[in-house]
Amino acid sequence: MATGETGFDDVTYDLISVQYHALKAGHDYGQYVRDAENAGRQDIADFFRSVMEEDSARAKQCHTFIAELSGSSESGPAVT
Repeated sequence: MATGETGFDDVTYDLISVQYHALKAGHDYGQYVRDAENAGRQDIADFFRSVMEEDSARAKQCHTFIAELSGSSESGPAVT
């Protein structure tokens, strides 16, 4: 398995990146929901909630994969 510049294998790094971005976006979507509700657009607020739930599920799946990889020799910093 290739190891990137971080010392972690590429797959682990990629999962961490996706998880971070999903969690960050989820935080931002809360404001989007409030903005839509303040504009009287419940349909758009519901859409943002749906997107937030999808990102939450995505982050949880990444967490599961990272946990699986961390229990093996397939992830973690390269041992030199």
